[in-house]
Amino acid sequence: MSSRPDAAATAEHARLASSPGADGPWRLWGPYVSARQWGTVREDYSADGNAWDYLPFDDAHRRAYRWGEDGMAGVCDRFGFLNLGVALWNRADDRLKERLFGLTNAQGNHGEDVKEVWWPTDATPTHSFATWLYRYPQAAFPYDELRQANAARTRNDPEFELTDTGVLADDRFFDVAVTYAKASPTDLLMSVDVTNHGPDPASLDLIPQAWFHNTWAWGRDDRTPEMRLADGVVQLRHAWLGIYRLEADGTPRILFCDNESDSRTLWGVSDGPECPKDGLDRAIVHGDTSAVRDDHGTKVGFHWQLDDLAPGETRTVRLRLTAIEPGSVPASAYFEAPGSSGFGDFDAVVQQRGQEADDFYREVLPVGVDDVDAHIARRAFAGLLWGKQLFRYAVGEWLEGDPAQPTPPASRQQRGARNAGWTHLDLADVISMPDEWEYPWFASWDLAFHTVPLALIDPAFAKDQIDLMIREWAQRPNGQLPAYEWNFDDVNPPVHAWAAWLVYSVAGDEDREFLTQVFTKLLLNFSWWVNRKDADGSYLFEGGFLGMDNIGLFDRSQPLPDGLRLEQSDATSWMAFYSLSMLRIAVELSRHDNSWGGTTRTFFEYFLRLAQAMDDFGSRGISLWDEQDGFFYDSVVRPDGGGQQLPVRSLVGLLPLIAVESVHPLVVAQLPGLLDEVHWLERRDTTLAEVLRHHERHDDQRITMGLVPHDRRTRLFTRMFDKAEFLSPHGIRSLSAAYREQFSMAVDGTEFAIRYNPAESDSALFGGNSNWRGPVWFPVNFLLVDALGVYAEAYPEFRVEYPTGSGQQHSLAEVTNDLMDRMVQLFRPAAGGRRPGTPKWYPSGPLWDPHPTFSEYFDGDDGSGLGATHQTGWTALVAYLICRGLATD
Repeated sequence: MSSRPDAAATAEHARLASSPGADGPWRLWGPYVSARQWGTVREDYSADGNAWDYLPFDDAHRRAYRWGEDGMAGVCDRFGFLNLGVALWNRADDRLKERLFGLTNAQGNHGEDVKEVWWPTDATPTHSFATWLYRYPQAAFPYDELRQANAARTRNDPEFELTDTGVLADDRFFDVAVTYAKASPTDLLMSVDVTNHGPDPASLDLIPQAWFHNTWAWGRDDRTPEMRLADGVVQLRHAWLGIYRLEADGTPRILFCDNESDSRTLWGVSDGPECPKDGLDRAIVHGDTSAVRDDHGTKVGFHWQLDDLAPGETRTVRLRLTAIEPGSVPASAYFEAPGSSGFGDFDAVVQQRGQEADDFYREVLPVGVDDVDAHIARRAFAGLLWGKQLFRYAVGEWLEGDPAQPTPPASRQQRGARNAGWTHLDLADVISMPDEWEYPWFASWDLAFHTVPLALIDPAFAKDQIDLMIREWAQRPNGQLPAYEWNFDDVNPPVHAWAAWLVYSVAGDEDREFLTQVFTKLLLNFSWWVNRKDADGSYLFEGGFLGMDNIGLFDRSQPLPDGLRLEQSDATSWMAFYSLSMLRIAVELSRHDNSWGGTTRTFFEYFLRLAQAMDDFGSRGISLWDEQDGFFYDSVVRPDGGGQQLPVRSLVGLLPLIAVESVHPLVVAQLPGLLDEVHWLERRDTTLAEVLRHHERHDDQRITMGLVPHDRRTRLFTRMFDKAEFLSPHGIRSLSAAYREQFSMAVDGTEFAIRYNPAESDSALFGGNSNWRGPVWFPVNFLLVDALGVYAEAYPEFRVEYPTGSGQQHSLAEVTNDLMDRMVQLFRPAAGGRRPGTPKWYPSGPLWDPHPTFSEYFDGDDGSGLGATHQTGWTALVAYLICRGLATD
């Protein structure tokens, strides 16, 4: 599949052109180390599936991981064999700061929550240059206070954050800035700058460290890599990587241990390893040198004691990791000679790569983007690129256990056990994660959104990510896509065809091999949806929670009692959206190969039947459309044919708007078969002909198809653009603000209630970790403005009152641009320098305001950031809005 950018544009573009695939030489090393491996499903071998308790934070520094590694500012090779990261000690903590701390799902009053402050600050797609900043308290890190204070709070209370402890008051913290630059694909330069921002002198121990992932303790491969010290340089040998040298600029104390579990301390094993994983922690923090060596191991630390840094003082340490003899790395990795050992050219290389990063982003960002928006976009791209993590998970091996380890509990293999039906899933790939810490695992619909901004900077990687989800080692043979690690069986919205088309378009409308490959595999997935989620062939779908966790009156992913069935407005809308996305791809393929013509007609007709189902009453006479309210609702259907609507105004009822497509007249002219199908339906199928009246052919022969006819669309706009309902200062709310006072109703004799909640969840549904009952969510807002852009192009003369009740009439293009601007404004500094989308608990001031955060979702009233604070997955769509926009002028 071709994805090569113009190599002549910049040096970074040239590197991308030389490394288009996952095995490309410049992609060998990157920030692929997770920020959290402990508490993940992959490391869980418990009987009850409680991953948090099976491997908690307090054990993480003593236990070897089976499937991956974690660390701070970590980089590794693309298979995670050799890892490089930073450890710190402020001489007050009870352990080395080797990984980020956060609360587990049970400990947080709104679910799991990281309790640290850091920012990915820059990165290029090949990771030839990358920077990262961590804010480390000078006093003891308040682990226990954070646990206890949050445990004492309810879901109605705000979370207790690091800044609430006072540990960062008066700027008593170190900023630890890490920079990586590649002199060549296998010559990696690392510098760490430590700055004391406090008012008094302060000391810090800085320990950059390297370690091999433990692949030898499980009984599947007994080859053990090694590290040895010779003449002040650490030599590293690995069967796949070959031989590397790691050297420090200066004379730090060099300590070795082994990346093995401390089984003596953990489990009381008498013959456990002498120098286990926590050997460096014991030696540096506790003064116990019995668990470290001076000359060899599988983990090494370079220990600098930075004594008495004056206020404002910065000190720098430098390291270099260089290949000296290739192993199984392709010879092509050496097309550019490895850099020389030593540090004579170090600063020049770092400076050059930094300049090349500037050159690259000047080429990416459009002319006219100001410095403020350029900074936002570049930080969004940095978060996306630092969020690429190695995901190793062979479900079959995970379920059966390893030969050298205890047999997992039988409950893991039982029918209905977590991921037991996914034994074919076997991944060892670099994947774009939603978040470094709270979501260190892929979620398939999140991933689709990630690919859209990624396509602006690395179209090859964006395509690979979509392709990965549909490969036979991820997609089930029946067509189902894996949802997310905690439950691959769950159902995410079908957005991959839409994302594939957008990535194809951004990359230049040329790679039909990619488009064909995605389309053929998604045909299977489309069939899975039709066969599994349309129970009675009514074209009304019941998909489950569909990513919008607690948006309903009850948990929509659980079966209803007594044969009740939920017909979902959003599930049916997603399928109509899916149909049009597949139609769009089929049309493109048909333009170049007539054999695809039949698929265009298939998806065209299927969409019309979905539109008909939405137009008519539901399958048992229960309509999804409420004529009096002018809104779409879910409906509950009983086996006896009765049922009721669930009249809650939420995104569920706005989603029908996203199913719209306008086929350009030049395309129509090349597809006489599609035009013939339109004419045939008008003449022969009176039922679908009635539906077609809602889907207009314009004077220029453009065909516009939308799930919502004009009159209903106008009424939905009235609701959506009403400040008292959905229109917030920063986008469209997920639940109408009309429910500020609780709304309740009985469903088949059981009382349910819902209330507009603009901030954190007060519901325990899905762990209470996210809230769709009021906040603004970036991905669905993006889809809505994308659809409005299509309507704007199709109906340039149409005007709508915006905001509702204002008396002001605007074109849909103007409305679309305003909504996009509201979304981008979340990240722009307001008066005083603070950004509206910054979490409330972040302080303000010159050390804080320059750093935008990318939250999981945003307060429906004031826009402040909520949920995960590093969700530069789908929230990085702001970079796409800045670079491309969506509306026509």
